[in-house]
Amino acid sequence: MREYESQGMRLVFLENEALRIGINADRGSEVFECCYKPRDLDLAPRFRDRMRPLSTIAASPTPELAFIDLYSGGWQEVCPNGGAPCTYQGIRFGQHDEVWRLAWDYKLIEDDPKAVAVALSVAAQRVPLRIRKEIRLRAGTARVEIKETLENLSGATLDVMWGHHIAYGPPFLQEGCRITLPPATEVITHDVPIDPAGRRVAAGRSPWPKLASPGGGAVDLSVVPKHGTESDIVYLTGLTEGWYEMVRPDDGLGVRVEWDLHTMPYLWFWQEFGASHVHPWYGGLYGVGLEPFSSYPTNGLEEAVANGTALKMAPHASRAFHLGLEVCCG
Repeated sequence: MREYESQGMRLVFLENEALRIGINADRGSEVFECCYKPRDLDLAPRFRDRMRPLSTIAASPTPELAFIDLYSGGWQEVCPNGGAPCTYQGIRFGQHDEVWRLAWDYKLIEDDPKAVAVALSVAAQRVPLRIRKEIRLRAGTARVEIKETLENLSGATLDVMWGHHIAYGPPFLQEGCRITLPPATEVITHDVPIDPAGRRVAAGRSPWPKLASPGGGAVDLSVVPKHGTESDIVYLTGLTEGWYEMVRPDDGLGVRVEWDLHTMPYLWFWQEFGASHVHPWYGGLYGVGLEPFSSYPTNGLEEAVANGTALKMAPHASRAFHLGLEVCCG
């Protein structure tokens, strides 16, 4: 493990023969780099040229824009509010609030020829929750493993959304990448377009991967489209197993993610291909998010509670979760 400080932020790197994983302990334990070393290829998107400290304040800060103001790509942990700002039980949550914007404690727990691992933890500010997790790389593999526990520190039952905002972008992501999911997966579309320019698929519920296009015909969501394709977000449900794969067309390099489907039964599929020419992307982001989540949609905790998908945490209860991401060569 290597430790650095940049702009006052504590950065931690885990590394083996195949992977280099960069973790920002002061930005919610964000994974800002996932580099496959044999190709010197980073899977994470880069929207801005550098990470900004959480102390960076926009000219007119708002709950709606706090996450976007500081988003530069990578992989964020989301809890207890997923998606848009909302007010629930008198608490005003910003977008994806709140553990992404908190500084996490960390310590090295393993560093030998077999594996390297770091333990991280954080207590939320607005709700009595704590997350403890371990991120581990084992020798001789191109796989990063996460084991974590969400704890209710109170004597009250808590409603939460919990997820991993895993995004991919160039140079790894390219037109023609193919996404594979377990059989019988279904797609629930978002209720409205997420961009004024339109949307990629028509509203409704359909089997994966082919959905109706707003302009007629069909859209194959399993194939990453060309730059300039409309933005969208959909929610994948009915998965029989917790995994997905995404493979590049030119060299067969891909990624496989496996996770605990019991705790996170939904997979959010965020699609931004450069068609949005308004704030915040201005045509500059080509990326996808394939994000395991406890709940849906991306409208905030209040709606997840209303539709029955919010995760209920009994008093003093804890919930375990595990996830593995592996780079695979064709």
